[in-house]
Amino acid sequence: MLKTLPVELEEYRDRRWRRAPEGRVETVVDGEAFVEEVGFCGALTDARTNLPSLYIAVCGRRDAFMPRNVQKDPEASFAWRTKDELMRRGRVYYAKLLKGRSTFIAPRLVAHFNTIYGMPRKTEKENLSPDALAILKVLRQEWEMATKDLRAESGVKERARFNKAMDELQRAMKVIPSEVLYEPSFTYIWMLAEGRFAKELSTKVKREVAVREIARAYLQAAGQTGRGELARATGLTRAEAGKANHQLVAEGFAIRLEVGVYRLAGLAVQQW
Repeated sequence: MLKTLPVELEEYRDRRWRRAPEGRVETVVDGEAFVEEVGFCGALTDARTNLPSLYIAVCGRRDAFMPRNVQKDPEASFAWRTKDELMRRGRVYYAKLLKGRSTFIAPRLVAHFNTIYGMPRKTEKENLSPDALAILKVLRQEWEMATKDLRAESGVKERARFNKAMDELQRAMKVIPSEVLYEPSFTYIWMLAEGRFAKELSTKVKREVAVREIARAYLQAAGQTGRGELARATGLTRAEAGKANHQLVAEGFAIRLEVGVYRLAGLAVQQW
């Protein structure tokens, strides 16, 4: 049986996740501010995932569910256009990252995510597929290229192979989409992630620090985390996530309610 969250915690998430009409995202500038506030979030995920998302923030309500026909739904369509504009402006990091889903990351956390999910250049040949390496080689020569041209230049012409390799490169924080064009035909423009976030991606952060700061951002946004919740949301191991939450308790940022359950210090304590 699923446990319901305390009222004060739901209300806290309403404010932080922009799940109330008065706080919803209405402009691309609102969207950038939202990503910066929560630290990281989904792009078009809905109420079925326990993570803030741009789509939920655009809807401004708790029961935001993505419809099947996105084009005909005004909220989904606006969230999609806002996602595209955020991508184009490049002031927040955007790529398929957490669990292979489109993810936004505030610049202040890019170095931390890169420590966890990024790949040093010296290990690329060992860890990237031949297709991913071929695409990466072309982008390091051209820096930016449309999908059709990149497929031709890299030799990875089969659509399924190309998409798999691009997902792989995004998960390794090597490549990001910089723009999407719909005319004369639909295509993404791809670029090296370091082209926009050179400073952040070159900043060295110890893994323990990176995990702790990701945990801090999640707890700040969610107010409380349940057993395994941080690990499920981010892909971290439960051991690492648990250690990070213990560190937040030790510094007074969080309190431990029970095994695996942590709440942001300052929020009224109420058991689940």
